Amino acid sequence: MRPLSKSSKLDNVCYEIRGEVLKEARRLEEEGHRILKLNIGNPAPFGFDVPEEILQDVIHNLSEAQGYCDAKGIFPARKAVMQNCQQLGIKSVEIEDIYIGNGVSELIVMSMQGLLNAGDEVLIPSPDYPLWTAAVTLSSGTPVHYHCDEQSDWYPDIDDIRSKITDKTKAIVVINPNNPTGAVYPREILEQIIDLAREHQLLICADEIYDRILYDGVKHTALASLADDVLFFTFNGLSKSYRAAGYRSGWMIVSGAKYRARDLIEGIDMLASMRLCSNVPSQFAIQTALGGYQSINDLVLPEGRLYEQRNVAYDLLTQIPGVTCVKPKGALYLFPKLDPKRYPIQNDEKLVYDLLVQQRILLVQGSGFNLKDKQHLRVVFLPRTDVLEDAITRFAHFLETYQQ
Repeated sequence: MRPLSKSSKLDNVCYEIRGEVLKEARRLEEEGHRILKLNIGNPAPFGFDVPEEILQDVIHNLSEAQGYCDAKGIFPARKAVMQNCQQLGIKSVEIEDIYIGNGVSELIVMSMQGLLNAGDEVLIPSPDYPLWTAAVTLSSGTPVHYHCDEQSDWYPDIDDIRSKITDKTKAIVVINPNNPTGAVYPREILEQIIDLAREHQLLICADEIYDRILYDGVKHTALASLADDVLFFTFNGLSKSYRAAGYRSGWMIVSGAKYRARDLIEGIDMLASMRLCSNVPSQFAIQTALGGYQSINDLVLPEGRLYEQRNVAYDLLTQIPGVTCVKPKGALYLFPKLDPKRYPIQNDEKLVYDLLVQQRILLVQGSGFNLKDKQHLRVVFLPRTDVLEDAITRFAHFLETYQQ
């Protein structure tokens, strides 16, 4: 009998956040072991509930959510996103420029499918959120990774970006605040990226899902607010700031030089229509989320839970001999580095696998974020401080005795 194989389009697609190590974690759970999952930014399991007002709006409107809606989303949700653009300084955004999707993930894939032909290149940060690399590859494009400099707070290396632009380059991806590093980029860095996009007539894809999760008084600048002569796709949603990851509700905003992209926009309209619409019940959460009280602000203040957990995790990790970390200014992650002289790691996937087996702690290796070296790990700091203290103590003990 002829075997059925996966498509060759998937040969170079990977998503290590839910990769092989997670399969082992599931097997261990089936045997009755409790696994501390610090591999994914999923707020709900750690007690970060959806704000009650948002939950009640979804419940109240369930009877209105039984049928398909407009392919781009319900009017109140898109109107709320449009008004939020006005607050952010993103100019000339109209209702038809907004697409509601089943989370930002669907919209990233949709935008890359609409944009790319075989061999087209997209500049993506390294380290990156790996869905971007996977989406480009799945869409027959070529991901080209530009360097973010750990010695400069993980900011993008503008010269490296410039050196990697070719006649095949179609877009630059900017993840700000950054996952996995927690970096928040200053305005001057963003303006330099815009200058490159303007010079080479590139699309900028701005992934800003963590734009409200900021620490130490740092301000976030919406990239698309800085120019109207460059084409921007801006991505955001409910998963992180509003702790509604399971609602799968995100949005994409087309702004700037839209006149340059009429055919591309027509293609994305077609892709939006092919999926009929995104899930309707959760769309009713968007207007309340964007217009109501922003409870995330309390969580990131010095007395807030996220702020405290970030500090505790950072302090404990950097007290481990041979472990350094750039303190994140945004998002939900730490991205520590293991000194290669003290920990000569040859296979970082094996490192996190062994940590899982020995300590029942699940992390993601740095190479899973398209980083070349094997010395980094991503640590989610969503658990309460006592859980983090115990986990990092066990991680330190693991490193003391670990030999690969």
